[in-house]
Amino acid sequence: MEEKIKSLQDRLNRYNYEYHVLDAPTIPDSEYDKLLHELIALEEQHPEYRTDSSPTVRVGGAVLSRFEKVAHDTPMLSLGNAFNEEDLRAFDRRAREAVGDVEYMCELKIDGLAVSLKYEAGQLVQGATRGDGTVGENITSNLRTIRAIPLSLDRPLSFEVRGEAYMPKPSFEKLNAEKEENGEAPFQNPRNAAAGSLRQLDPKLAAKRNLSIFLYSVNDLTELEADTQSGALDELDDAGFKTNKERRLVSDIEGVLEYIEYWENHRNDLEYDIDGIVIKVNAFSSQEEMGYTAKSPRWAIAYKFPAEEVVTDLLDIELTVGRTGAITPTAILEPVKVAGTTVARASLHNHELIEEKDIRINDKVIIRKAGDIIPEVVRPILEERTSQEVYKAPTKCPGCGHETVKLEDEVAIRCINPGCPAQLVEGMIHFVSRGAMNIDGLGEKVVRQLFDAGLIKDVGDLYALTYDDLIPLERMGEKKVQNLLTAIEASKENPLRKLLFGLGMRFVGTKASELIAVEFGSMDAIMKQPKERFIEIPEIGEKIAASIVTYTEHPDFIKLVEKLKAFGVNMTEDVKEASSGQFDDMVFVLTGKLTELTRGEAKEMIENAGGKVTGSVSGKTDVVVAGEDAGSKLEKAESLGVTVWNEKEFIENMEQ
Repeated sequence: MEEKIKSLQDRLNRYNYEYHVLDAPTIPDSEYDKLLHELIALEEQHPEYRTDSSPTVRVGGAVLSRFEKVAHDTPMLSLGNAFNEEDLRAFDRRAREAVGDVEYMCELKIDGLAVSLKYEAGQLVQGATRGDGTVGENITSNLRTIRAIPLSLDRPLSFEVRGEAYMPKPSFEKLNAEKEENGEAPFQNPRNAAAGSLRQLDPKLAAKRNLSIFLYSVNDLTELEADTQSGALDELDDAGFKTNKERRLVSDIEGVLEYIEYWENHRNDLEYDIDGIVIKVNAFSSQEEMGYTAKSPRWAIAYKFPAEEVVTDLLDIELTVGRTGAITPTAILEPVKVAGTTVARASLHNHELIEEKDIRINDKVIIRKAGDIIPEVVRPILEERTSQEVYKAPTKCPGCGHETVKLEDEVAIRCINPGCPAQLVEGMIHFVSRGAMNIDGLGEKVVRQLFDAGLIKDVGDLYALTYDDLIPLERMGEKKVQNLLTAIEASKENPLRKLLFGLGMRFVGTKASELIAVEFGSMDAIMKQPKERFIEIPEIGEKIAASIVTYTEHPDFIKLVEKLKAFGVNMTEDVKEASSGQFDDMVFVLTGKLTELTRGEAKEMIENAGGKVTGSVSGKTDVVVAGEDAGSKLEKAESLGVTVWNEKEFIENMEQ
């Protein structure tokens, strides 16, 4: 019976790969379904023979109570955007100034949900959402239901691959037809449907949605022989992953522009939605040389297709006060459908822009979604104007009535009253948010409720809340109160980087917070540093450094930090002690098959000795460790005169 079950599992996995990855099925759906039901019945009778890579996993497992949080090994960064030819040519100039002649890999930008897949010894062990880029949600059970994702690989690879999960248009149309039949609200677009499906706590529901995926990158390049993006995608194909075959390697920016023009005219021919084109410098050595900003790689850019524009009525202009005092205008609109969703509010950016475009309440306006995401007002239709009243920027803060100011070199109008309740509340909402202290149950409504009840005046007061404070409040049952207090207590253990970001220093985002926390290790150390010391950190510029010093020297900030300390909030970051080994700052590349060590073990040995492992050979490489069947990386090392060790020599040098 074991052999029969194993034979069925292998056959169905092969049929599944042919259908969902190769798009070349060799049996009809009815035959596949018949064999699958036979396997389900056999595995129910003999559960000891069911494996994690069985195709029966695709139908979904037990219902989850919640998704656990998982940290990404390296951040899932976003890409910088280009909206026109000028932006693309500027990117090309930067690339050529940095690394000389370049090739570009052009890929379709799939409109779905970014996910990561982690494999150990060739087995899928974890799947996660992008989340805030640093921490995502574990959605392994749901991702296992996507038939285009291999549950096991022919090669014992241990690495993380990243891609975009999406809902094909036929699946989307079928799902919405079913929803309408059941009297349910349909999904607005395939992207929302894909994201909603993968965040179902019941994997069986996700399994019914017929999602798919395209993989586009490998997190740990040491597992690959490729030294280019095009080569890496080919290796992913060979390993059984589904990549997008519409990619194109071009030799210059003119080739990029031709590729974009083609897909702007043919995007609707695809069975899935795309919202742009991703352009990447092809050679990994050039990528490493160009590096990263705090938010995105310098070697890639996302071109966004021009947004759909529609006309509607601007009913009002609403003013909101942010945590830094900036007063932001928002257009209140007659609801209208744009790019697949209904829009009733749109950004007006700032008051200077309103004056420059002469936008007035009761105008008919043209709106669009910037990057197909954020609704914005483009311009009024002047020939249809009925209102003669010119919009005037606020002279009083809508949150506290304090006089507004416009600082030099800024377009924003601000309230500079430190006691402005609107700013205080926005600052607390930021502090508890997912990217900061991530306190479950403390959303915007609850924070406002606590502030209005006089229970919190600053973020330090959150840690003084008690059961007796919370239980009398509306919509605060006993279980909710206990869960909230537990989440607040748990947040005390967050690393310093989370606290730094949560405190809302101007210009200090998640990446800068991490760099600073790792560099200094404690809040006390950070608060003693001069501006010049922060500027020494790569990716921390003058503006960020000045902001940190301004905040950390302010008496109110010092008082708040002492208050948080008193409540036991963690003020430190685990910092790996600098190595003093013989391989400090040396760059290694691993290639070929190692027999005594896994690549992960070899990488760990190098890093423990102070070295760094990269995925491509360049003039900056110090040592190439070549195992059996080493390929192009070895050849390149020899042509550049880079030191080459075999596995035995590597182990001997490491043990010295």
